[in-house]
Formats: sequence, structure tokens, C-alpha cells
Amino acid sequence: MNDVPATPPGTTGFRRPGDAVLTSLGLGPAPLLPSDASPHSFPGGGTWRTEVPSVEGPEALGAVLEESARLDVPVHRISQGSGVWMLTDAEITEMVKGCAERDVELCLFTGPRGTWDTGASVRTDSGGAGLRARGHDALAGCVEDALRATGLGVKCLLVADEGVLWTLHRLREQGALPADTTFKVSALIGPVNPASYAVFEQLGADSVNIPSDLTLAQLTEIRRVSRAPMDLYIEAPDDLGGYVRMYEVAELIRRGAPLYLKFGLSRSPGIYPYGRHLRELALATARERVRRGRLALDLLARHGADGGMAPLGTRLPGPLNRFAIPS
Repeated sequence: MNDVPATPPGTTGFRRPGDAVLTSLGLGPAPLLPSDASPHSFPGGGTWRTEVPSVEGPEALGAVLEESARLDVPVHRISQGSGVWMLTDAEITEMVKGCAERDVELCLFTGPRGTWDTGASVRTDSGGAGLRARGHDALAGCVEDALRATGLGVKCLLVADEGVLWTLHRLREQGALPADTTFKVSALIGPVNPASYAVFEQLGADSVNIPSDLTLAQLTEIRRVSRAPMDLYIEAPDDLGGYVRMYEVAELIRRGAPLYLKFGLSRSPGIYPYGRHLRELALATARERVRRGRLALDLLARHGADGGMAPLGTRLPGPLNRFAIPS
């Protein structure tokens, strides 16, 4: 089990920003409540892991790995947003090899989704069906991507549709996908309440992106019903709101553990779907995401809250609750 008996390691006793001087002025913060803290951690210990998103090919991956070594930024997971179908077999194989050499998890996005489809509803003011897979063919495309990617050694798949998630989970349970494949729910459909978060866990999610604008109290509410790892942009891209929450990192971990710290980048042009015409932008933003990670980790260290990192090379979520699969 990945429960721990008390507040997770690395999340107690940290120095809150400006605490001492503000307290001296009678402006100290409200006390931290033990009941707000998550009771969960990753298997093997630790309350947080790191992720660098939007790494769109082997060259960008090389830039991230080089910069993470230069800036001493530990990386647990690399994720890509354009999709499996935007990479050749040779490119996927090169990314798998590069991540394996550094013991980093590689996560690739599956299949067609709303913004790359003939359906117009996603472009209306209401957003229509959003990023979900429209029709049987889009579902089949996602499954095809999953089979192809895992066949080339990819162990983590990013999904943006509940039906796709449930289908891939059933395939994993049947052995059509490797048993150690993990599924990550995209921020584009991230749940915003405890009940919907728990449903994603039951459908087969191994980590779930939540919108970066959820409050601290809402993180605690989710943790009361689910232990599935949480993915959270500490800095979100502009199309996800552009939120920057670096100063809250320690408290986000305390309430949201087990938590992936995602180092996104605001004020940056979109790069999906990626191609060579966006090469310089993709490389520059990849390096800057790693630098943003360094800034967030420095804040954790200055506040005495950097001791809870999960061991590098760990990737599995531990025991989770699932819906029964019909026979």
C-alpha cells in the first residue's frame, strides 16, 4: 500500500514564505491543519516527482536531458503532446532509448482528438465535445497508437477521453497491452471535483492532470477520496490559463501528494502539432521548462521542503481502485 501513517515525509516543518518577518508584524499566516495534509505517498516513499511536458521529439528530448544535467534538475517523466502518430518508429525508438539511459519515464499522447478532427463543435464558443475522440474511427486510432507505442517500448500513454482510457485499461487487463503500462489523463479534460477524479481512477488512470486553478482546499477534497497520483502544472501554458504557482509548491505537495510537479511555460506560442518548422521554438522552450524546474526546486530547498522527492527511476503508482471489468 502507498498510504503512510502520518503527514508524508518532506511536507512538515517547512518554512512558509516570509513567515518570521510577517509574524513579527502581526501578519503571520493561519496555522497549517494536519487534517489538510494528504495521507498518501508514492510506492517506495516520497511525495513528489517531476515532469517536463511538451517534449516533442528526440532533439527536444536531448535538449531537456542535457539541460537537466547542467542545472541538476531531477526528472522522473518526460511527456509529449503532439501525439504518437506525429513520430516515426525511428523517432519513438530513439526517445525510448534516450529515456531508458537516464531511467526517465516517457509518456506519449494517443490518437486523434477533438482539435485535430473534422468536427467543428470544439471550435465553437462552448467548446463542444472538447478533446475527446469522436466516433469509432477516432477510438480505433487511439488504440492503434497505444499498440504501436507500447510495441516500440513506450510504457506511459497520455489520454484525453474517458472511453479511450477505459478501453486501454481493459486491454491492459487482458494482456493486449503490457501490464506495467501506465495511463495519464490529460490536463485538457482534467477533473475539477472529487467524484470525477475518483471516476478517472476507477476507469484505469494511473495519474490524473488537474487544472492549475484548483484551490488548495479542493486538492484536499480530492485526496479524501482518491490516492491516484496527481499531475499539476506549477506553471501552466497560456491555453490552460497561464497560472504560475511556484510559491505554493510546498503546500501543493503537502495537500496533493503523491504529486507530479509539471514544469510548463506561460507566455509561449503553442507548438502542437510539432514539425521541423517549429524546431527553434521547441528547443528553446524545452530548455526553459527545465530552467523553470530549477527555480521551483530552489524555492522548495529555500523553504526546507525539498526532502520528499520520490527516488529517481520510480514510475508506478501503487495499488489503485478500479471498476470491475465485465466478463
